Amino acid sequence: MSFFWHLSAMESFDNIYLDISKQPGKCKLAESGLGWKPAGGGDTFTLDSSNIGAAQWSRAAKGYELKILSRSSGVIQLDGFEQEDFDRVSKAFKIWYGINVEHREHALRGWNWGKAEFTKAELAFNVQNRPAFEIPYTEISNTNLAGKNEVAVEFALTTDAPANGGARPDGSTKNRGRKAGAGPDELVEMRFYIPGTAVKKEKGEEDEKEEEVEEQNAANLFYETLMDKAEIGDVAGDTFATFLDVLHLTPRGRFDIDMYESSFRLRGKTYDYKIQYASIKKFFLLPKNDDTHTLIVLGLDPPLRQGQTRYPFLVMQLKLDEEISIELNMTEELLQTRYKDKLEPRYEEPIHQVVTKIFRGLSGKKVIMPSKDFISHHGHSGVKCSIKANEGLLFCLDKSFMFVPKPATYIQIENISVITMSRVGGAVSASRTFDITISLKGGMGEHQFSNINREEQQPLEEFFKAKNIRFKNEMMDDSSALIAAALDNDELMASSEEEGGGRADRGSADEDEESVDEDFEAESESEVAEEYDSAHESSGTGSDVEMEDASDAGSAVSEDEEEEERPKKKSKVGK
Repeated sequence: MSFFWHLSAMESFDNIYLDISKQPGKCKLAESGLGWKPAGGGDTFTLDSSNIGAAQWSRAAKGYELKILSRSSGVIQLDGFEQEDFDRVSKAFKIWYGINVEHREHALRGWNWGKAEFTKAELAFNVQNRPAFEIPYTEISNTNLAGKNEVAVEFALTTDAPANGGARPDGSTKNRGRKAGAGPDELVEMRFYIPGTAVKKEKGEEDEKEEEVEEQNAANLFYETLMDKAEIGDVAGDTFATFLDVLHLTPRGRFDIDMYESSFRLRGKTYDYKIQYASIKKFFLLPKNDDTHTLIVLGLDPPLRQGQTRYPFLVMQLKLDEEISIELNMTEELLQTRYKDKLEPRYEEPIHQVVTKIFRGLSGKKVIMPSKDFISHHGHSGVKCSIKANEGLLFCLDKSFMFVPKPATYIQIENISVITMSRVGGAVSASRTFDITISLKGGMGEHQFSNINREEQQPLEEFFKAKNIRFKNEMMDDSSALIAAALDNDELMASSEEEGGGRADRGSADEDEESVDEDFEAESESEVAEEYDSAHESSGTGSDVEMEDASDAGSAVSEDEEEEERPKKKSKVGK
């Protein structure tokens, strides 16, 4: 062969981008395989010739792209070639690797209607038998049935990828997520609308022939095939442990938990989630005040996504008295080598302890529990309070505060500038509860927790002192609070008189409409109950006492003044 001299040693190409990397590099082809090294220095990617399964040449973002499909199903994309480089590349692949480089033309019509094809390494979307785009399975982090005929596909984020695009065992660079890292925007989800029905063949292909036995919804078949191809949730046989029907408060629902070596999967009726243990940044075990349930809270980064909604915290609720017996699906060798002193082969304990121990063993995360420096007035670890209309529990931890379940809020003590204790609102209810506002350093905002029982003031102050947290008390003493309550009560009565809502103060003017007023009063009470009972149980429980106190406080101001006002109103009406 007269041109074999081109391939005698090595073929080199400059300004080549690996998986749309931020920086270009040098690509070299040799008989032993190929390599890529970034121009600015960094990790070198290499691929052995024995792992090269197929190659494709096509137009791409920065010129021409060489896509390599490895035998282990990884996809390597090298972009930035010139058109005239094709001859050198194709000859090198033919002579050294025994592979014909396929020349592919992409669909340029811009249609959004086509046919999905599942290949060995990627999902291809074809328009008129030409690929419009391809999605490597390694890029897909999760998929869900978003509707009867709609499938949502979520992509790996930049934080899922190793730095500088180091090689992975599957032959893929898994520069994944960093693929889109070259720009400020990143595609995180794509949805496919798949109408009609399809028939599942033995090889998992779709067919439009009608057969009553195997015919199923086409979207379901697409979803199941993608789950299998992308290996979302790993393989069922690799499950170390499974917990069924676990109640989650965030996101709301019941999920089965499958635990694998490097990730765990939440399987619900509508949504499935695959979460890497590396994404768990915080791990809390928080007992609820009812002495019946406990909460396991996982802080995730990147957060869990459900459409446009992000969940930075996963909150599950387990019963304290529910016991479980489980044996880990793990070889003795693996248990003794990798998980020695971290996991036991068998557990027979309350479910919250088992879930905690297995999560801790597989993820290697420390379990954070409530601080021993704080015990509430009633002997609990959490303080009942609200963020706006959402009731929950505020837990005092050794280095932070945690409010659950919704919105789950985490505040580090080292970031706190000052905590202000105050009474916000009117009348006597403010004397029975108080608010705390946590202001953060550097003008990073503030968090307000309201409707805290007055009895929790002293335990909280003692905790603040123990942790050297600067705080100030803007609350009034009891006597001034009662006077303020009485004044507020008089103002409320006066304003209601002006609005026509106070029947008693208007004397005999309303005697003919007494039944109407009773109906109005009953209706207003029911409205208040419906609006506030579900959101504010703490204030609802003491409503009767508060009303009695309010009437006492009102009469303590001046009964004579009240007596003098009524005749004046009657004489006024008489005129």
